[in-house]
Amino acid sequence: MAKTDFTTVDDYIASFPEDVQAVLAKVRGAIRKGAPGADEVISYQIGAFKLHGAVFHYAGWKQHYSLYPTSASLLATFGDELSAYDVGDKGTIRFPLDKPVPVRLITAMTKHRVQENIEAEAAKAVAKAASKKPVAKKAAVKAKR
Repeated sequence: MAKTDFTTVDDYIASFPEDVQAVLAKVRGAIRKGAPGADEVISYQIGAFKLHGAVFHYAGWKQHYSLYPTSASLLATFGDELSAYDVGDKGTIRFPLDKPVPVRLITAMTKHRVQENIEAEAAKAVAKAASKKPVAKKAAVKAKR
């Protein structure tokens, strides 16, 4: 596939042969089902969903399609189901194009990723609030002077 600057996910998917388009459409639908309300975007010139942060990027290749990123928690939770697939050490899961799309698995992993994002966002908010408390105390002390 030649390098192209895709502006929509539809354009990205349309750049593949029809059989691959059908697979990517199923992957896209599974992610949508797991992350209703997520924004669908082109990121790194591939399809992606974002909800409270990146949920999944997905890409088609000659022999497989991939989902990115994974996490230790996701791999631990879905390790048995993922044992049938090529799970890379850099956060990539590769699924063969010639096998049925594991829609339920992808949907469940998507829900897991959304929950991870929500928890990470909450932890950042708590950390941010905690870091502001000493500043607020200093400002209150200065105001009393």
